[in-house]
Amino acid sequence: MINIHEVIETNKMIEQENLDVRTITLGISLLDCAGPDLSEVNRRIYDKITTVAKNLVATGNKIQREFGIPIVNKRISVTPIALVGAAACKTTEDYVTIAKTLDRAANTVGVNFIGGFSALVSKGMTESDELLIKSIPQALSQTERVCSSINVGSTKTGIDMSAVKLLGEIILETARLTEEKDSIGCAKLVVFCNAPDDNPFMAGAFHGVTEGDAVINVGVSGPGVVKKALETVRGADFETLCETIKKTAFKITRVGQLVAQEASKMLNIPFGIVDLSLAPTPAVGDSVAEILEEIGLEYAGAPGTTAALALLNDSVKKGGVMASSYVGGLSGAFIPVSEDQGMINAVLAGALTLEKLEAMTCVCSVGLDMIAIPGDTKATTISGIIADEMAIGMINQKTTAVRLIPVSGKTVGDTVNFGGLLGYAPVMPVNSFACDNFINRGGRIPAPIHSFKN
Repeated sequence: MINIHEVIETNKMIEQENLDVRTITLGISLLDCAGPDLSEVNRRIYDKITTVAKNLVATGNKIQREFGIPIVNKRISVTPIALVGAAACKTTEDYVTIAKTLDRAANTVGVNFIGGFSALVSKGMTESDELLIKSIPQALSQTERVCSSINVGSTKTGIDMSAVKLLGEIILETARLTEEKDSIGCAKLVVFCNAPDDNPFMAGAFHGVTEGDAVINVGVSGPGVVKKALETVRGADFETLCETIKKTAFKITRVGQLVAQEASKMLNIPFGIVDLSLAPTPAVGDSVAEILEEIGLEYAGAPGTTAALALLNDSVKKGGVMASSYVGGLSGAFIPVSEDQGMINAVLAGALTLEKLEAMTCVCSVGLDMIAIPGDTKATTISGIIADEMAIGMINQKTTAVRLIPVSGKTVGDTVNFGGLLGYAPVMPVNSFACDNFINRGGRIPAPIHSFKN
């Protein structure tokens, strides 16, 4: 039974500590939309999305009104489009037409983003995969709501370095085609290792082929709640610290579970998972970096940061997993630079570098996220950064990702403003030493020995 104390406590977390449901994401399978005729594929995609998702936004708004829980975004994820368009798409322009159809459908139903302009190429690229990847700069520059993700590696298959090389070039071209908006197209493109099929967060969401026809996934967020809880145990030992985080994560996740179940019931669509990631925003008091500071660091990036983040991530998972029958997605703590005021402050203070962020990703949920870098960074350097991050995910059997934004016309010391939840970011320096000969080898890095578990 829910008692009055829990109701009051939840209201306080919402009103004073920035607790929110970051997203209700409706996953939709488009496998039944595939076929050889491009115009028919586009028609089927539009019709299915606008039919299945027609009540998504209204449902989210109703839950928000009835329960008083802020629901920041309503989103859609779809089957990786490289699979859906394989028979119909013969050119990059063909794939751009599908991106525009996705954007039109998203606009019709009123969602914030639609993810799944994606390809899964961890062991190699089909002709369809390569066409989709090459269409990304045009697709993202000519749409508003479409998000793209490419999975280039996994613990079971290794890393497709030919795809990694290509994506370095694609990221630069996407930056160039959206340069009038501070290269924001790159904020809608994620490169993954071990991408999950049920991630509700953008820009990496897609509806995995192992999923049903439609499913509701919810992402919760409460960095401010965790920070406030830790303020009450300031100076306590690590056992007390971990227990406090676990109890707080449980409460946060229960809110997500409630919203997911209500949305599932109202839409008559199965409930998939709750992603219990601590997702920050640029708002004051809604920062993962500030949690690390509360744990005892002067700034995120100081010695001890990786250990503190490991503790936080593990405690969030342990607490959250007890609050829902189905926990999935990424689940842990995000460390995007532009979306977290504490991370931005740490970069400006000189405490946080790209190399330290890479080390932190060994123990957190995702990877190098929303990082602005100089616009003249070489494609091979971007590919090298991606390869490093993919290797961390592959070896450690975890999801890692890269969302780099080489901002056209900007250099170290400049600041870029993306607006909204994407926030703003200082342009960070990258290592200037060359890795061209490494990246240009092509082919595939084999899976690690510990992947052989059959």
